[in-house]
Amino acid sequence: MELLTAIDTRSSAARLTSPGPTPAHLARILDAAAHAPDHGRLRPWEFIVLDADLRDGFASAAAAAKRVRLPNMTEDEFAAERQKVLRSPTIIVAGCRVRRDQTRIPEIEQVVAVAAAIQNLFLAAHDLGYGVMWKTGAAAYDAAVKRAVGLAEDDHIVGIMHVGTVDTRAAKRT
Repeated sequence: MELLTAIDTRSSAARLTSPGPTPAHLARILDAAAHAPDHGRLRPWEFIVLDADLRDGFASAAAAAKRVRLPNMTEDEFAAERQKVLRSPTIIVAGCRVRRDQTRIPEIEQVVAVAAAIQNLFLAAHDLGYGVMWKTGAAAYDAAVKRAVGLAEDDHIVGIMHVGTVDTRAAKRT
């Protein structure tokens, strides 16, 4: 696919289904992400592909974080919140490990480098025939959720990338 065609035809998927990327495709998607512009060549991104154990811990932490915000949440609502995270075939948490020892490169520039890497990830997945949804929400800012995927409290979750096959029964988002 030509680059400008990929940019012009890319859109966020409304719903994803299996299959997710093959191991070879996933490696290619992550390699493309790592070629993003990066002031100072700090490579502040951390792409965490949620395997079964991490996925379960992430889903539980995200649901627990919502329960803290909504203490009247029922057990059914908690289970539904937890399940919502598990619907996508592949989840990649795009984190930013800010190099605070690097005074030359401001934190915001490190965070936007991760956003640029996510755009590369998005376009590579699209080129390989996969749909992507870029999510954040309150869970992305929660310290326990960050810890569940191996990030520190002062790191950032820039995106929770859901990757899979576009469910054509659902309308596309932009």
